[in-house]
Amino acid sequence: MGDRQPILPGRGTSDYARYLRTDELLALQKSPSEMTSRDELLFQTVHQSAELWMKLACFELEEATGLVTRQDLPPALRLIRRAITCVLYITDQLHILEQMSPWEYHDVRKSLGHGSGFDSPGFNQIGESTPHLAVAFQRVLEARDLDLATLYRRGREFEDLYQLAELLVEWDERIILFRSHHLKVIERIIGGHVIGTQGTPVEVLAERVDHRFFPELWKVRDELTRIADEEKS
Repeated sequence: MGDRQPILPGRGTSDYARYLRTDELLALQKSPSEMTSRDELLFQTVHQSAELWMKLACFELEEATGLVTRQDLPPALRLIRRAITCVLYITDQLHILEQMSPWEYHDVRKSLGHGSGFDSPGFNQIGESTPHLAVAFQRVLEARDLDLATLYRRGREFEDLYQLAELLVEWDERIILFRSHHLKVIERIIGGHVIGTQGTPVEVLAERVDHRFFPELWKVRDELTRIADEEKS
């Protein structure tokens, strides 16, 4: 079998543990003796893993933005797809929180202080990174002397740019769906007409669900339908 002693520097009894820093990673959650509720491990696991996926999503999105700026679209498409997959994962895993008892969750809530999703570094970074991608996309349109309606009507002539536009819509849609699922999980656990841990009414979250980073890509659908209707008449 050969010598299996670790050769990488760092803590851990194996190179797997040292490379992934599993000792540090698994020490980031409260120990049983520190927990006010056994559901704290569930709560921390969901939110800590979500921060990692959002970190990866932003990493990919920011590199994709640089590629779009340089009009190197094929590798940008691959990175944006990765980012979208990250958001799909964090949306799906939200629903395990619904397996907490609404009453017993309040034991977890006592440990949160003023902690709130509004303070999520990952989600806040998504909000900061995505507008740069919108600017890069608009500049590519301008460089190719295209408006969105023309791009969509002649998509086969500009396949790479069309695919980029559709991925941006999908990114927007997945973020909207994440907000929507997050809101419903909150309503299911603490209610829809209460004050959150940071003193913000849950209704404020509902007002923000449908925020769009690429509004023009949504509006062009209306324009295309009007054009199609006019051509039929």
